[in-house]
Amino acid sequence: MNKLPLIIKREYLAKVRNKSFVIMTFLSPILMVAMVLLIGYLTKLNDSEKRVIAVLNESDYFSNEFSTTETTSYVKYRGLTLEEAKDSTKQMGYYGLVYLPKEDNLELVSKRAFFYSKDAPNTQILEHLERIFKDRLREERLRDLGISAAEYTEMDRSYQMNISTFEGEQNLKGINEIKAIIGGGFGYLIMMFIIIYGGFVMRSVIEEKTSRIIEVIISSVKPFQLMLGKIIGTSLAGITQFAIWIVTGTILLVIAMTVFEIDPSTVSSSGVGPALGQGISPGIPTADMTMQLYAQELFEIPWVMLIVFFLIYFILGYLIYSSIYAAIGAAVDNETDTQQFIFPIILPLMLAIYVGFFSVFSNPHGPIAVGFSLFPLTSPIVMMMRLPGGIGDGGVPIWQLVTSILILLATFIGIVWLAAKIYRVGILMYGKKPSYRELFKWLKY
Repeated sequence: MNKLPLIIKREYLAKVRNKSFVIMTFLSPILMVAMVLLIGYLTKLNDSEKRVIAVLNESDYFSNEFSTTETTSYVKYRGLTLEEAKDSTKQMGYYGLVYLPKEDNLELVSKRAFFYSKDAPNTQILEHLERIFKDRLREERLRDLGISAAEYTEMDRSYQMNISTFEGEQNLKGINEIKAIIGGGFGYLIMMFIIIYGGFVMRSVIEEKTSRIIEVIISSVKPFQLMLGKIIGTSLAGITQFAIWIVTGTILLVIAMTVFEIDPSTVSSSGVGPALGQGISPGIPTADMTMQLYAQELFEIPWVMLIVFFLIYFILGYLIYSSIYAAIGAAVDNETDTQQFIFPIILPLMLAIYVGFFSVFSNPHGPIAVGFSLFPLTSPIVMMMRLPGGIGDGGVPIWQLVTSILILLATFIGIVWLAAKIYRVGILMYGKKPSYRELFKWLKY
């Protein structure tokens, strides 16, 4: 193993000195921030479009229901026939026309009402119109039962359940989902790193094998040392790149907060007020207080712990998968032949992302979430989805976290041992496309 540090150094320097590696290391955070800002801008621009809808009301109902909102304005037609209203709507370029015919009662008016438009209407617009009719019909039916408008308003008043911890601190609706999304972001990064840097290892092995340089290298270095050196060297390059992304992302965040005049004190614990530490009295909190509570919850997420365990799970997960990638690279002669082996490797990663989201969102401590966070091929991703909830009481039990890491270590040792067998035989095999049966035979050598 005395030559292992030289191999690690060689692989590490080969990666970090690569021009594409340097460019993407510093360009990726800028592109990501720019993409997020662009998506936000385009979404805001798209939502800022105000649709104009014409209303031809021949009935004695719905006189005040069609009121202008931030996204929709209404133009009321009077003294026009339906055909004239249609022509006018098309000529004026309005989004559509709501037609309410003259009928004896509200039920018939609602039943025979139409919305005319050039194309199929937007779902949100249609739901908004249907809600107008639904609320008016409900009010009329309750009035027929003897319930006044004031009683209906009181009865229809919304309700929000007060939720709190046993210690009296305010709980927030949807905070578990937000934490799962944050953890899912870390898990997604792990998946992308494994795929990208695992591919680096595989391509590096293929290039050395096809150029016959490998024959010279293994004359002085054991195949197992060479494989392990490639894996560790590339892993260190990935950690270096991630660390640079963290620093660059922090700088960009500070710049964004300065440019957009975001006050950091609004998300600090001091800006939320003493009520947080003393518990929240019963009652529905105001919108400002709710936003402060959400900001406080996000601020109190153990970010340092998340980054530390991200590195741990990234390294362990990467070591496992990159060993498989190295074995595949040694078994084939070109990258085209790797396609039959790549999908079974990526499948557990994809399964971890999708199953992790479904299970962690609904129940982060359920049997599916726990099982996938312990299974070594999915645990780096699913466990990261659970960790934003903390460790210990109310979060991930310590025994599950320790067990997950120990299983990953044991799996890494086993996978490296199996991959080394394939690597040792396949590294000198040329001109033959291997099959799964061939790889199984190599494991017996």
